[in-house]
Amino acid sequence: MAAPAASASISTAPQLLSCKKPSFPRFSTVRCSSLSHKTLADAKSAITDPAPVFRTVESFAPATVANLGPGFDFLGCAVDGLGDIVTVSVDPSVPPGSLSISSISGDHPAAVSKLKRNPNMNCAGIAGAAVMRMLGVRSVGLSLRLHKGLPLGSGLGSSAASAAAAAVAVNALFGGVLSAADLVLAGLESEKKFSGYHADNVAPSLMGGFVLIRSYEPLDLIRLEFPSNRDLFFVLVSPEFEAPTKKMRAVLPEIVRREEHVANASQAAALVAAVIQGDVRVLGSALSADLIVEPKRAPLIPGMVAVKKAALEAGAFGCTISGSGPTAVAVTEDEEKGMQIGKKMVEAFMAEGRLTASAVAAKLDRVGARVISSTTSD
Repeated sequence: MAAPAASASISTAPQLLSCKKPSFPRFSTVRCSSLSHKTLADAKSAITDPAPVFRTVESFAPATVANLGPGFDFLGCAVDGLGDIVTVSVDPSVPPGSLSISSISGDHPAAVSKLKRNPNMNCAGIAGAAVMRMLGVRSVGLSLRLHKGLPLGSGLGSSAASAAAAAVAVNALFGGVLSAADLVLAGLESEKKFSGYHADNVAPSLMGGFVLIRSYEPLDLIRLEFPSNRDLFFVLVSPEFEAPTKKMRAVLPEIVRREEHVANASQAAALVAAVIQGDVRVLGSALSADLIVEPKRAPLIPGMVAVKKAALEAGAFGCTISGSGPTAVAVTEDEEKGMQIGKKMVEAFMAEGRLTASAVAAKLDRVGARVISSTTSD
């Protein structure tokens, strides 16, 4: 699903809500903290049972690349051009204070068939209901329609995109009063059920750009600004192979060697510095240097080792597994070069892994989840 343009009718871009530039101007970052509440139960707005501002709100949330090599579970970014769409409407047939899922459609029929319309068993439903509880909505019921632009188990933050789109849509329906950190907490309720309590997908999907998760208790997010005058393309190569997050997390070591920890920490620091400075070469080099997670996961993705080698030989500055996989991600400064790199990676997946794959070169999504249309309640 191509990313729609941001709506001009309502401003709910989460990175603008309760986020601030730090007092020291040398580093281009945005801080977005939820320092007064640690859990969803603590994050309720002072407004209770608000009246809806709109009758219907449609929102889009982008795909994400989490981990970025050594940034396991604390760093991720949003990518342009792929994502999920959620439409939320006031529905008199739904019991007040409740949310129902009226339909699920998508670009990947196999994925759609696996999704449940029970809102307690659906990423979008859980996040949307969490926002309703935060707001104290009791007088109206909502119905939700989900359009999946992302496949399941792809390593592109599929569940997080659904959760982010739903959270933004419900928040906007009632005037957009919740902060970005509040919406991340709502998204984490969904992530916790399906893939674990980590925000490196849902935070960048909501806020756009690169997001660093500094802590969870209290929730403290740092949005890193990649320079707007620099080009950055992610080559996303997705094989026809499913890598469930829980399975891919199960292979990770509980204990790591000191040398590996030090090496990964230094590469993660270099990665953050490269983002702020707009240095794509260093970004790629650091992204490729994970010694802890990638070596355990790569053997579970047929052909992944050869795919990374092909990407680097084709001129990519770096390559690793996107999220928990199976999508491989490489970085470059040029879109045409990115497609050439993607072609070599696709060929490697087929030659070494016997997997059909598709490639796309995507820019950084700097906006994050946004409202794309709305109708008034009049």
